Amino acid sequence: MRGNAVMKGYLKNPKATAEAFEGGYFHSGDIAVQHPDGYIQISDRAKDIIISGGENISSVEVEGVLMGHPAVNLAAVVAKPDDKWGEVPCAFVELKEDAEVTEAALIAFARETLAGFKAPKQIVFQELPKTSTGKIQKFELREISKTL
Repeated sequence: MRGNAVMKGYLKNPKATAEAFEGGYFHSGDIAVQHPDGYIQISDRAKDIIISGGENISSVEVEGVLMGHPAVNLAAVVAKPDDKWGEVPCAFVELKEDAEVTEAALIAFARETLAGFKAPKQIVFQELPKTSTGKIQKFELREISKTL
């Protein structure tokens, strides 16, 4: 994208600025769909797409399904390395206060809505790491998933 509402660059980081503005346009890393009426809907971040056995899985789609469970307060899905499939979905979940659900029950809940290959293969129940503004730090979750 480009226009007067787009930033000029990253502070004191000319390399990142050059990469983000290659070709004169700002490359945000977002994946979006443009509807026939011109509306643009951002669906995910390119780096958050999970490629499992050649199939693309949107982490946002899986997170949305998990968030629909009555016991789930917050969910984040990242790619976990897998010998057979390359990557598989791994979910990190914060439960609501006094709520209980098992890993198997939550995976079964996801499979009711999602194709089998999109359902998380593992669910980790823990508090999600966040920035001071409340954004989930998925890079930390990716590192944790490599050790599971």
